[in-house]
Amino acid sequence: MSHRYLFTSESVTEGHPDKVCDQISDAILDAILMEDPKARVAAECSATTGLVLVAGEITTAANVDIVEIVRRKIREIGYVGEHGGGFDGNTCAVLLAIDKQSPDISSGVTKALEHRLDQSRDAHDEIGAGDQGLMFGYACTETPELMPLPISVAHRIARRLAEVRKAGILKYLRPDGKTQVTIEYEGDRPVRVDSIVVSTQHDPVIDGIDDNSRLQERIASDLKKHVIAPEFADLPIKPDEQTRYLINPSGRFVVGGPQGDTGLTGRKIIVDTYGGYARNGGGALSGKDPTKVDRSAAYAARHVAKNIVAAELATHCEVQIAYAIGVARPVSVHVTTFGTGKIADDDITDLVLANFDLRPLAIISRFDLATLPRACNGRFYQNVAAYGHFGRNDLDLPWERLDKVDTLKQALAQMSKYSAQTMKV
Repeated sequence: MSHRYLFTSESVTEGHPDKVCDQISDAILDAILMEDPKARVAAECSATTGLVLVAGEITTAANVDIVEIVRRKIREIGYVGEHGGGFDGNTCAVLLAIDKQSPDISSGVTKALEHRLDQSRDAHDEIGAGDQGLMFGYACTETPELMPLPISVAHRIARRLAEVRKAGILKYLRPDGKTQVTIEYEGDRPVRVDSIVVSTQHDPVIDGIDDNSRLQERIASDLKKHVIAPEFADLPIKPDEQTRYLINPSGRFVVGGPQGDTGLTGRKIIVDTYGGYARNGGGALSGKDPTKVDRSAAYAARHVAKNIVAAELATHCEVQIAYAIGVARPVSVHVTTFGTGKIADDDITDLVLANFDLRPLAIISRFDLATLPRACNGRFYQNVAAYGHFGRNDLDLPWERLDKVDTLKQALAQMSKYSAQTMKV
């Protein structure tokens, strides 16, 4: 008999204080890479009541107005005027504390160990990893985008909160919000929606209603109709009569955003990735140029895992890649399929090593990570800074493309043919 259990993932809206900071950091990155694709950027942001602090290490020939970038992004999210709920992109103070990248780091990135030891084999050995670290990528067959169902639905609901606010469908909503979805599993198969939690910032009065009990009843009714139900329309699993809804369970959510809680870049790495369903290396994604493998290798690991699952080599796949600072080639690559692989995990790992170049410069070149902001009119990284970096069917992300499926299928067929011939002998 299959084991039944519950698994929960959360998401946050673009107005959540931590997500505000992620988007500001990536808006700065977008603007710099627009002018200087070779820039080295590590932009960190913190936001609180009436104040945004941007700190970091940036080496670039680009000339950008960081203060205006910060204000424009905050206004775009919706924190402006009275409806901003006490945090205003037009009036908040913006402080900058920015230095250049350490020359010790720069030397190792610009000329990898392979080049320094004259062991270079080709141009992709030129750039070393921007730091040591380990990154994970994951994919599974639970959703069309090959993501775990809990985080996929949590992102859908969070994104829909922003859509109905900006479209004026629910004008009383304010930018801050969080979602949480609990799915019941039977074995490794999702079978039902157990509970949905939504906390959304709102105006203190809605259509003349100022009694909090009535106000929260109105919000719950509106969110079930306009936010939650539409996001399950195309999913085979939908809420049932036993599904529990917890909408603004604290009872009131007027003060929010950076006024209600200090925000910080890189504090929502589980939201950014797989909702806790897969392991996480611990490195944040936002505000970092693609020489930082925390970002680029995380994208590469997802690309590998997704193509493995799409090629039907496994139904669940996790890929780990690890690097040493200043070294181009990964120190390790490991594939785990949790017993769902058509062939042994060791054999799949060999296929990955033979068909995916995981050196930083190869990843940057394959995905055009240094030039995508220019190709997207200055809006690329900031668009993935909210609602997840993976499984985004609303964006054309290079690491989500299934461009290695045929290669993997052919390699599997060759391996199977060889095995069959060996058995005959």
